Amino acid sequence: MRVVLNAKAGTVGDLGADRIRKTVDDALTRHDLDVEVIVAEGEDLMRAIATAPRDACDTVVVGAGDGTVSYAASVFANTDTVLGVLPLGTMNMLAYDIGLPRDLAGALEALHRARPMRVDLGTVNGRPFHGVSGVGFFSQMALAREQLRNQRGRIIGWLQALGRALLRSGRFSLEVEVAGAREPIEAYAALVTVNAFDAPGWHRSRLDGGLLEVLVAEDRGTLARLKTGADVLIDSWRGKPGIHAFQARRVTIHARRRRAWVATDGEVHREQLPLRYAIAPGALNLLVPPQALQWRRYAIEDVT
Repeated sequence: MRVVLNAKAGTVGDLGADRIRKTVDDALTRHDLDVEVIVAEGEDLMRAIATAPRDACDTVVVGAGDGTVSYAASVFANTDTVLGVLPLGTMNMLAYDIGLPRDLAGALEALHRARPMRVDLGTVNGRPFHGVSGVGFFSQMALAREQLRNQRGRIIGWLQALGRALLRSGRFSLEVEVAGAREPIEAYAALVTVNAFDAPGWHRSRLDGGLLEVLVAEDRGTLARLKTGADVLIDSWRGKPGIHAFQARRVTIHARRRRAWVATDGEVHREQLPLRYAIAPGALNLLVPPQALQWRRYAIEDVT
C-alpha cells in the first residue's frame, strides 16, 4: 500500500511530516501488508499517485481534497488498483459518502478494516470524475471558494462565496439532451452527479446505481437564486419549484457558447461545449469500511 498525503493539508501541517508518517504506518501496516507513506505537494504529489502501480503497489490511499482524489480515480479507472481515501481536504465528498470519520484516527481505523468495492465513476468529455460536475452558478461558487480558501470559518467562507457567485453568474440558454430528446431551459446553473445525492446531508444512498442525475435550476431572478443557494446549504433543495431533474446513463448539455467554466469535484476548468457526460459503472475499485456497506444496504432498502 502506498499512502500519499498532501503536504499542504491542515492535519499534516499540525502533526508534522515525520509524525504523520509514523501515525499512518502504525495504523495501516499488517502482517500481510507493507505500507509506504509519502508526504508531497504539487507535481510530486500527482507523480506519487500515478507511479504507484508501476512500483507494484496494489492499493493507493490518497489524503487530500476532492480534486486530488478525482485525479487518482481517473488514473485508476478501469484497473485493478484499489483506491482508498483519507478526508484531509475541505469537502471530502467521497470519504463522507462511504462513512469515514472526519478525524484522522477514526478514518485510519475505518480504513484498516475496509474492503474493496466496485463503484461508479462519471466522465465529462471523456475525463473521469467521482462526484459532481457543474456549470453556471456552481462553477462560479467553486471559483469563489478557491479565491476564499484561507477564509476563517467554513460557513462564513461559504456565504461569501455565495455572494460572489450570485453577482458573477447570469442566465444562459441550454438544452439538456437525454436519449436523443432535447429540453431547452433558461437556466443559471446545471449540476451533474454520479448517482443521485438522495440521502440526508448531501450523501448518496448508493455509489453503484449506474445512473447520472442532472439538476438544472431555472433563472427566476436574484431572490430565487439566493433562496436556492440557501436551500442547498441546508439540504432542502430537492423538488423545489424551478429545479428540473433528469436521470440517465448519458447526458449532453448544449449551450450557445463554445467554452464554459466547469467545476468538477472541486476543480475548475474551461471545457469545450457541448458537455458530454456518461456513467462508467463499476469503473473504480474503492476501499469501503464494513459499516458503510451495512448503512448503504439499509439506505437502499429505504429508498426502494
